[in-house]
Amino acid sequence: MLAATLYLPVQYDYELTSGDPMKTPAETASEKFLSGFNCAQSVLWTFAQRFNFDSDSALKMACGFGAGMGRRQEVCGAVTGGIMALGLKYGRGESQDRMATEETYAKTQELLRRFEAAHGTCNCRQLLGGCDLTTDAGRNEFKSGGLQRQICDPCVRTVAAILEDL
Repeated sequence: MLAATLYLPVQYDYELTSGDPMKTPAETASEKFLSGFNCAQSVLWTFAQRFNFDSDSALKMACGFGAGMGRRQEVCGAVTGGIMALGLKYGRGESQDRMATEETYAKTQELLRRFEAAHGTCNCRQLLGGCDLTTDAGRNEFKSGGLQRQICDPCVRTVAAILEDL
């Protein structure tokens, strides 16, 4: 299993509309994650209302991205939730030009770079040390080994802290 170096959040003076005003985005996302929502949902939900996006729609939209996209363990769900949040903030809609795409790509690359620097990889399966979430045995290993708190929660916190910094 890879050792993770956490990207530690700093304390901010702001109010999250979808959480306690005294909590950092990392704390808010972690609470959502540990309450039973997946990694992608927790990150996107934390930032959705800040960018005028309905929080319930955010949860629904991000649902399939958890556990590295539908338990396929590809790109970490926290990272994909972060990329969606970047899209809400910087992405190109019908009223933006191509520069919005370029800015979104640059922010996405920075998120990936910082996450990899903190955790060694963006790949869910590698982050979980090979634990296979597509099998009952793998899901049991995930639960019994405490991987949700040991691996995934720090990833959720890292992405939220990086997003706040970006």
